[in-house]
Parts: sequence; structure tokens; C-alpha cells
Amino acid sequence: MRSKLSRRIPAILVLSASLSLGGCGYNDFQRLDEQTKSAWAEVLNQYQRRADLIPNLVETVKGEASFEQETLSRVIEARSRATAIQVTPEMLNDPQAMERFQQAQGQLGSALSRLLAVSENYPNLKANQGFQDLRVQLEGTENRVTVARNKYIDAVQQYNVLARSFPTNLTAMVFSYAPKAGFTVANEAEISAPPKVDFGSAGQGQAGK
Repeated sequence: MRSKLSRRIPAILVLSASLSLGGCGYNDFQRLDEQTKSAWAEVLNQYQRRADLIPNLVETVKGEASFEQETLSRVIEARSRATAIQVTPEMLNDPQAMERFQQAQGQLGSALSRLLAVSENYPNLKANQGFQDLRVQLEGTENRVTVARNKYIDAVQQYNVLARSFPTNLTAMVFSYAPKAGFTVANEAEISAPPKVDFGSAGQGQAGK
């Protein structure tokens, strides 16, 4: 009798541990951690897609001999800085790494916006079908970036709520599940809407000056 009981004890302990881990949010941490990594991978994928469009955009703009070289140079330099910074899933808990990434991507977005605004002053570019096709692709990419970014923000929020709520915060302490770094509060208003890539009115305003 005692022998049978002793054989059952390990199984009972394993079952108890499993129930305890499930009840304290351990499995939820695993699920949400994978969810944030997947969401971040999609953010990177869409930012990379935007970066991949830029060389063709630059080459098309170069065809306009009188185009502002300073504006073009800013796009090239901003793209170089943005593609040089990659935040891996392992770095998602690093607020400084996230801040550097956001700044680089924001600078690239601003440089692209400036280029497209200036392009409105060049009739040859506006009539160039290749350039217009690139604008449409860029606009679609910016929309996908926004969707992917918002999904990531939501995934991080769910994870961080779990990490900070009782009693799952105890599980977070035991297993070192630190809250993940999201996009900064200062950028939330900008993040909530995709950067505009149709600057017809802005271009007309500049042309009228």
C-alpha cells in the first residue's frame, strides 16, 4: 500500500505544480510573450518594406535634375540610420533601444514626408507614373505600419497588465518577467495615425509663395 502511494506522490506533485502554474498566470505569460514577439516581427516587416521602397523612389526623383538635393540627401541618410537599428525580440524590454528605434523611424518618416511635399512643385514628377505608383505603395505601407504597430501596442499592454497585476505579478517576479517597453507616451498621438503621404495642398501652398 505504501509502495503504491509513494509511486503516486511524484504524479500528484507534478499535477499540483501544473495547476498552480496555470492558475498563477504562467501559461498566460508564455502566450502573451509569444504574441508580443510575433506582433513586433510584423512591425519590423512593415518598416523594412517601407525602407525597400525608398531606393526606387530616390532613383525616380533623381531623374528630375533640378530637384532639391538637400531633401533627397535627408531621405537617404535617414534610411541609413533607420535600417542600422534593429530591435530584436530579446531587446523589447530595453526602453532605450526602443526609443532609438522610434526616433530613427520617425526621422525617416519626416524626411519622406518632406520629399513628397516638395515633389508637388515638380510637374514632371507629378506626371511620372512610376513615381505615382511608388507613392501609392508607400501610402499602403504606412497604413500597414500603423496597423502592425497598434497590434504590438495592444499586445504589450496585455502583457504588462498581467505582469503588474496581483497575483500574477508574483509569478512575474519569480520567473523574471519584466514589463516590456512600448512606444513612448510622448509619441502616442503621432502613433495613433499614419503619416500622411499626400501633400498636394502643402505643395500648392509652397508653390504659391
